[in-house]
Amino acid sequence: MQLTAEIVPLRTHHPFVIARGGSATWQTVWVKVTDTDGVEGWGEAAPSRFYGETASTVIAALDVLKDVVAEADAWSLEATEAAMALAIRGNPAARVAVSTALHDLAGKRLGVPLWKLWGLTPSRAPRSSFTIGIAPLDVVRQRVVEAAQYPILKVKLGSPHDAAMIRAVREAAPDKVLRVDANCAWTPKKALAMIPLLAELGVEFVEQPLPPEDLEGLRFVRERSSLPIIADESCLVAADIPRLIGAVDGINLKLAKCGSLLEARRIIHVARAHHLRVMAGCMIESSLGITAAAHLAPLLDDADLDGAALVADDPFVGATIAGGVIALPDAPGLGVTRRAG
Repeated sequence: MQLTAEIVPLRTHHPFVIARGGSATWQTVWVKVTDTDGVEGWGEAAPSRFYGETASTVIAALDVLKDVVAEADAWSLEATEAAMALAIRGNPAARVAVSTALHDLAGKRLGVPLWKLWGLTPSRAPRSSFTIGIAPLDVVRQRVVEAAQYPILKVKLGSPHDAAMIRAVREAAPDKVLRVDANCAWTPKKALAMIPLLAELGVEFVEQPLPPEDLEGLRFVRERSSLPIIADESCLVAADIPRLIGAVDGINLKLAKCGSLLEARRIIHVARAHHLRVMAGCMIESSLGITAAAHLAPLLDDADLDGAALVADDPFVGATIAGGVIALPDAPGLGVTRRAG
């Protein structure tokens, strides 16, 4: 098999800002695995500087993985993913792009969509939230109006104006489900000061209030919180879950941080075994990457798969989340096509 890659520029409708900063322009990497008869499997890497990846590091990692893919059996997904993990250290976005391409190829060979290959039922998928990033309050109110079709909003906090921002969102959306993500920006003291206000405003849960390594802080907050606490940056792979027991109420998996579709499914099963709430999130990425995650949606309690909905120039067509409803393609593999023009 041959591995090729192409950097894909993306532009969001608005600058997307979280506690660590943001931008209106992004880069992902389109990965193609081509078998000897010309059949292609596609995947997307959505690198995050927080995890030490950029489009350039993804390309460099894929250059190393070309030899692994060239020698791989397209059906031996477990063995190929293990070989990739040995060939490069880290680089989860790069590895998951190849993992996704191999799964896409397998589904195309069998003539079934990935969700059917896994024995899942698309109608069991939860609704996805739509994200409201950090912005001035007048801009926040306008973005809530623009998100009118979405009944669940995920609000990014972690600025000096958190209380004013969440109040502005609630005033603009009095009947919507609200979720909050602080992206590691709070201290335990700040979290416990904010949570009573969030509860008063009807927020459903709080995602990653503290830095990822502060597990004792998470435990301290959870024991005193009236709202569920969800781990994101503290949970990268399935092996992270046992140490989180008692510190959080659920986990948010992301393909770009776990490194493979097989690992994503392991995360779900390990979390279930520990009675944790299970959510899947995303980076800013096109419908190619979002569709890969969306095929897991029937296994989730919650979804935050709006990455492509935030993009103004999505080059692919795949799963959709109109009104938050996750609609999976019926075509074989991922079911993703390149947008005409």
